[in-house]
Amino acid sequence: MEQKFEGTPKSEIRMDGKKLLRSEITNDWGSLLRWVITQDGKEVHVQNARPFLNYEPKLSTKGNHEAVLQMWKYVDYKKNASGEFTNSKFVEVSNKISFTI
Repeated sequence: MEQKFEGTPKSEIRMDGKKLLRSEITNDWGSLLRWVITQDGKEVHVQNARPFLNYEPKLSTKGNHEAVLQMWKYVDYKKNASGEFTNSKFVEVSNKISFTI
């Protein structure tokens, strides 16, 4: 069975107090959806975003952070010598927002 990527998935995210809120996904591929929190360009936290429309990150690192939603785009099982996928990858499906803890 082949996965079809019809349309581009999109969601809007925003902050409401300490919670991150997301809209429903349009053109949803139905694959893994995750929150990715970064600080200084490095991932500091990743959380499954499928089950709920909101998420309150529990971060121990103080400072400026960015949040974005990513969805897995499966193309094939091809991997490099390190075991990392070479064609399949996570793609951003929302706007990025900045917040401070």
